[in-house]
Amino acid sequence: MIILQVNQLHKYFGAELILSNIKLEVQSRDRIALVGRNGAGKSTLLKIISNQLSYDSGEIIKPKNVTIGYLAQHTGLDSSRSIWEEFLSVFSHLKQMERQMRDLEEKMADPTRFSSDEEYAKLLKEYDSLQESYKQQGGFQYEADIRSILHGLNFATFDYTTPITSLSGGQKTRLALGKLLLTKPDLLILDEPTNHLDIETLTWLESYLQSYPGALLIVSHDRYFLDKVVSIVYEISRNESTKFIGNYSKYLQRKAEQYEREMKMFEKQQDEISKLKDFVQRNIARASTTKRAQSRQKQLDRMQLMQRPKGDEKSASFSFEIDRQSGNDVLKVENLTFSYENKPIFENINLSLHRGDSVALVGPNGVGKTTLLKLLVEKLPKQIGKIQFGANVSISYYDQQQAELHSNKRVLDELWDDYPHLVEKEIRTVLGNFLFSGDDVLKPVNSLSGGEKARLALSKMMLQKSNVLILDEPTNHLDLDSKQVLENALMDYPGTILFVSHDRYFINRIATKVIELSSQNAVEFLGDYDYFVQKKFEIEELNKLSTDSSTEKQKEKPQEKLSYEQEKELKRKERQRKRRIEEIEEEIEVLELQLEENEKLLCKPEIYQNHEKVHQLNIENEEANNKLLTLMEEWEELNS
Repeated sequence: MIILQVNQLHKYFGAELILSNIKLEVQSRDRIALVGRNGAGKSTLLKIISNQLSYDSGEIIKPKNVTIGYLAQHTGLDSSRSIWEEFLSVFSHLKQMERQMRDLEEKMADPTRFSSDEEYAKLLKEYDSLQESYKQQGGFQYEADIRSILHGLNFATFDYTTPITSLSGGQKTRLALGKLLLTKPDLLILDEPTNHLDIETLTWLESYLQSYPGALLIVSHDRYFLDKVVSIVYEISRNESTKFIGNYSKYLQRKAEQYEREMKMFEKQQDEISKLKDFVQRNIARASTTKRAQSRQKQLDRMQLMQRPKGDEKSASFSFEIDRQSGNDVLKVENLTFSYENKPIFENINLSLHRGDSVALVGPNGVGKTTLLKLLVEKLPKQIGKIQFGANVSISYYDQQQAELHSNKRVLDELWDDYPHLVEKEIRTVLGNFLFSGDDVLKPVNSLSGGEKARLALSKMMLQKSNVLILDEPTNHLDLDSKQVLENALMDYPGTILFVSHDRYFINRIATKVIELSSQNAVEFLGDYDYFVQKKFEIEELNKLSTDSSTEKQKEKPQEKLSYEQEKELKRKERQRKRRIEEIEEEIEVLELQLEENEKLLCKPEIYQNHEKVHQLNIENEEANNKLLTLMEEWEELNS
């Protein structure tokens, strides 16, 4: 069932075109990602769909009974109520039904009040109907749902009577997300929902959204999250939208294949045009070949010229170099302890870095990851313990809040003042590599967006040429394309990296080690994020076995391994599953192309004036859409 259609939508801000000819369709169980550069118009489109913004032309079609829930970026729950009271307000209709049932129960408790059996039976029927409706709407489980959401969003240890006004901005954002999830709208629209979430909470949210009963429309720069959750990608680029079937990784693959296919077709047509023009030029003046040349010219005139395929938009371009190498031992931390307002953050932390290491520091929010980095770069005073850097170590520090980028200076001067020995042309070249061109370099720094500040901070780091990079959430505010450029630069970096990130895809690409920080220690794992998760799981399973007395027999008698035939059968079924997924994706692509061709035909005068042909095409479209829905459901089931 189609619950939302966007057709030919246009949006201007003043004279500037933001969105043009946008098409988007949402079915009742779709999982859709909206991707594109920062400033491409993704958040604008979400606000238009959720009726937060107007649009200039086009149409948005939505059935009256369809409900839409929207969570904007940086939205915090603003309420004077407690956590529990605020979440309970979602179910005010159920509380009202509870009161009605109590009233009916009181009346039914005194049969003498009824003048006849029929009157009593009527009241009993009303009560049964109300109770059934209460049950169907989740009346017997809504408190359990509230606790489940709060637990998943890392509020399990909180006192639920805590006033929301006393919480941090990140906590209020998580509560806003939780309250929206409880409402369960038919279409859930989330703009950067992974902000302010640690990895554990992200994993819970992925699992929750995978089983969400409605449709999802998501903007996120977290590729790991998108790969787990979505099955359709709409790209917003150059003000227009393009649809791709599959998760984010599949979108990248299909986009590259589509560009290559369109480029080959364009080059083939250009070659054909060149040959035709050459023939016309050589033969138009000859009496014996004039007619043939005229025929070729008519062929040229009739030809529908293809536009050169548009490749990716311009990307940032940079690399990190070093002035000189450090010694082999880069950093040693011994028994480091830090408290804030007499509240211990962590204690007795030990870790070491060696030249060439690329180390991800992970752990739940509030455990002290940012605090540890600030202690290392002396942004906070050391309290107890030892921090020792090795020989020839030079450090560049990236602050997730860009705390030092709030000046009234122009972008050009912000960089030039730090490197006055460079000429203006060199400064402009560096800024150009980070996508600051023309008048962009004359903007005041405090007017820049989060993504622009991030690129400016990275440009400063590049010129420092330090041999150790300490990075706190470097991918925050960066779009997906800029993240990839940063990853490539860090992978080629010849120095040492220590970084904090909640971006699991980024950790997988960059990290050679993962250090898990807790309040009591720092545990090192060799490998990337996926290896860290695997080892953590194995450790937890071993701990369960050692503490659960009911597994003593299992420890004495190891579980029998699968036989060769059983393993062979499992592998055969897995191959069948993967092969079926590929077949479904190919069928979906064919159906999408068929629908696209039919839509083009329906726009032609000779077609839409022919009622029989229109009827036939509409039947084909309906059959194709039904088949698409069936295939998408099977695809989701096979990937779950």
